[in-house]
Amino acid sequence: QLQASGGGLVQTGDSLRLSCRAPSNTITRGTTAWFRQAPGKEREFVAATGRGSYYAESVKDRFTISTDNAKNTVDLQMNSLKPEDTAVYYCAAGEGLSWSPWEYDYWGQGTQVTVSS
Repeated sequence: QLQASGGGLVQTGDSLRLSCRAPSNTITRGTTAWFRQAPGKEREFVAATGRGSYYAESVKDRFTISTDNAKNTVDLQMNSLKPEDTAVYYCAAGEGLSWSPWEYDYWGQGTQVTVSS
């Protein structure tokens, strides 16, 4: 149900915009979030939107999550990228806001973001 896109290979300090296409009722009804998973690490919360916008401390002030109701997408604008942002990024949807990936019912396929130093 969710389709993530927009990843790529960039250099430190560059920007990327990820997009998550979802059914309109998914976006308007609950929470849509972005998670990421680096090799050998657990999947971690990045940002979420629903009743407000929420960010992990590591991306706050650099990433912005937004909803485009006309396109049925939830986008993640990533600025000032760092090598430690390298990961597979997943979008997810669920009923309520949670920092835990286990609380989300629907997942996109993931899109790779690689930031070179």
